[in-house]
Amino acid sequence: MPKVAYSEQEREKIKEELITTAHNLFVEQGIQHTTVEQIYRKVGISRTFFYSFFPAKEDLMIQVFNRQQPLILQHAKSLMEDPHLSWRDGVKQFLYDCCYTNKGRFTIMTVEEQQTTFKRLSPEKHRALQEKLPRFFSDILRTFGIHSDEATTKLLANLVLSMVIVHKAIPDSLPFLFPEAADPMAEFQIDGLVNFMESLREQQNGALDT
Repeated sequence: MPKVAYSEQEREKIKEELITTAHNLFVEQGIQHTTVEQIYRKVGISRTFFYSFFPAKEDLMIQVFNRQQPLILQHAKSLMEDPHLSWRDGVKQFLYDCCYTNKGRFTIMTVEEQQTTFKRLSPEKHRALQEKLPRFFSDILRTFGIHSDEATTKLLANLVLSMVIVHKAIPDSLPFLFPEAADPMAEFQIDGLVNFMESLREQQNGALDT
C-alpha cells in the first residue's frame, strides 16, 4: 500500500534530496538537458509529489543556485588560504573553475536557460534574485580582499558571467564564433579580469598606507 502521508521531517529530507539531485544533474548534463522527470525518478517520488515541493522547474533552479552560493564562496576561500598559491594564482584558478563549469564544480545558466527562466519567473521572484546577486558577488570580492562599491561589483559580475556564458555557448548557441579560439579567448579574459581586480586591490592597499 503506497504511503500517502509524510511528516514535516520526511518532507524536508525529500526536499533536500531534490535540490542535491538537481544540482548534480545540472552540473553533469546542464540545466536545459535535465528534466523534472529525471530528478524526481532519481529521488524515488512521483511527479505529483515533486510539484508539491516546487511549482515549476525554475523554482527548483533558484533553490539550487541558493545552495550553490556558499559552496562557491568556500571554494574561493580555500584558494585564498592555499599556501601553494599566490593571490593572483588563486583568483585565476577561481575564474578558471567558473569558466570551465563542465569540470564538475558549478552550474551556470546558458543564454537560452536564462531567457527561458526569465519568461517563467514572476516579477517578484526575478526582483528578489536580482537583489541577492550583488551581495553574493560582493562577498566573493571581499574574500579576495577587494571592497568595491555597488557599480564596480555589478561590472565585475557582468564581466565574469558574460565570459562564462559565451564560453559555454560556443559553438552550439554561437556558431559564428570560432570554437578553436574559445579557450585562448577565455585565458585572455581571465588574465584581464585578474589584472583589473589586482589594480583595485592595490589601490585599496595604497589608500590604507597613506
